[in-house]
Formats: sequence, C-alpha cells, structure tokens
Amino acid sequence: MSMTDIPMLQAIKAKLKYHELRQKVLAENVANAETPGYQGKDIKPQDFFRVAVEDSDRSGVMPITTSPLHMPGQMITNTGPNKEQTVDGYEVTPDGNSVSLEDQMMKVTDNQMDYQVATNLYQRSLNLLKTAVGKR
Repeated sequence: MSMTDIPMLQAIKAKLKYHELRQKVLAENVANAETPGYQGKDIKPQDFFRVAVEDSDRSGVMPITTSPLHMPGQMITNTGPNKEQTVDGYEVTPDGNSVSLEDQMMKVTDNQMDYQVATNLYQRSLNLLKTAVGKR
C-alpha cells in the first residue's frame, strides 16, 4: 500500500480534482460572458470531509467502536461524481446572457484559494507521513 492510497489523502486528491474541474467551468463562463443567450454554469460542491471511498470492493466506510461507551456511527459512502449545474444569474442582459464577470472573478479567486489550501494540506500530510516512516 502506498502512502497515496490512504483514504484521507484520496479525499484531498478528489478535492483538488474538483477545484480543477470548477476552474475550467468558471473559465468557460468568463470566455462566454459576451455570448448571447449563454447561461452561466458551476459545479455542485461536495462534502470532502466525508471520506470518499473509491475502492470498488467496498461501498462505504463504517466507523468502528472500540468501547461500549462509544456512540455507533453511520455509514459514509462515496458521494459520486461532480455534476455541472446551470446557475441563475442575478443580472441578465437583454440578449439573455446571465454571466456577471464580477461574480465569476470572485468565484475564481475563492476557488484558487481553496485549491491552494488543499495543496498545502496534501503536501504537509505527505511530509508528516514521510517523517513518521523515517524517510526524512
């Protein structure tokens, strides 16, 4: 088992892929800001702190109780792929375009900051594991 097969690191990688896909969709929105009738799109967010299990042998993760005093947990399952969804804009131009460049730029900035946080978390997690294994 490699270090990147750890479920938490897989969840961080899934979050990075989500932000990469969202960046593409937001860039498409900006590119079509002047296209008549274009409706802005966005990617449906997921809860990445629920461990996503991509292993086909298991359909989910069940927390275990190590003491009779522990509360039973609930099954955590994979939330599925990200899906594009059309977003209704607050401003619609007379030609039917609903993309606001200001809103898109704010979303791009938020997405970039979240991507950077996930990248730093992934890098620090790998460094911590390497330290624990003794490769540093």
